[in-house]
Amino acid sequence: MAATMLPAVLPEDAVALDLPVQGAAPGRRAGAGLDGWTVEDVDRHERLTAMREGRLGSVHSWELVTAVDGPGTRLTTFLSGCPLQCLYCHNPDTLAMKDGKPVTSDELLARIARYTGVFRATGGGITLSGGEVLMQPAFAARILRGAKELGIHTAIDTSGYLGAAASDALLDDVDLVLLDVKSGDPDTYTKVTGRELEPTLAFGRRLAERAGGPEIWVRFVLVPGLTDDAENIELVARYAASLNEIRPGAVSRVEVLPFHQMGRDKWEALGRTYELADAPPPTPESTERVRAQFRAHGLVTY
Repeated sequence: MAATMLPAVLPEDAVALDLPVQGAAPGRRAGAGLDGWTVEDVDRHERLTAMREGRLGSVHSWELVTAVDGPGTRLTTFLSGCPLQCLYCHNPDTLAMKDGKPVTSDELLARIARYTGVFRATGGGITLSGGEVLMQPAFAARILRGAKELGIHTAIDTSGYLGAAASDALLDDVDLVLLDVKSGDPDTYTKVTGRELEPTLAFGRRLAERAGGPEIWVRFVLVPGLTDDAENIELVARYAASLNEIRPGAVSRVEVLPFHQMGRDKWEALGRTYELADAPPPTPESTERVRAQFRAHGLVTY
């Protein structure tokens, strides 16, 4: 996917998109952390109250990316906290909500507003990711509502496991859902994540059942020896196709993402055992075979 050209003038703290980060995936740039952001210093009771109301969120980092996390140039914000324990997680430093920094919804929305011109010029917008964005549904809802009031395209990147936490009002403000379907086989899903598959499937069906609902991009990480079984892939493909039977065009694309080792150093830095340390990336040939398996179900696949 080709990078989108940006306007010449960006906010002073914009990530330089023309400078590749060693080891980064194509199109992705390094997270900018929270340098320059107003980080709130509040006591525990006040913090919990503000988080329940969505006025405060636990934020890990942000980045400005092109051709990743949705169309155009995106300001992707990584929220802290995730209920899954994915073996291949490349952001293990976002798993614990307590490790994020408290940032107000007003602060984040003010940051988003500064990039409105970039979004309009590139057909981009914002993406809330993680961790798991639906660990903080009230905060996410405030950000999404504020972004829509600014006329900005919105996306959430989610496993769908906590889909029941997403209110209808929240989903009304979502233009695109990046739905990470980690496996089609329940046993494999549990091996990968430590959790059950059905909540993800139910959330996808709920999205498809919404008249005028959000566009869905299904994402599937291909890990040799873990998720690459042909029947497992067939189950994911059938599921994605079934969403289009519910609402034609609901799933506009599938992304088969080859496993990589770029998160390995983070696991080691956290003192955690990385079980996939010896797992190889899939070959280009095997990746293309999997993509063909999805395409056989009429799915536009990358």
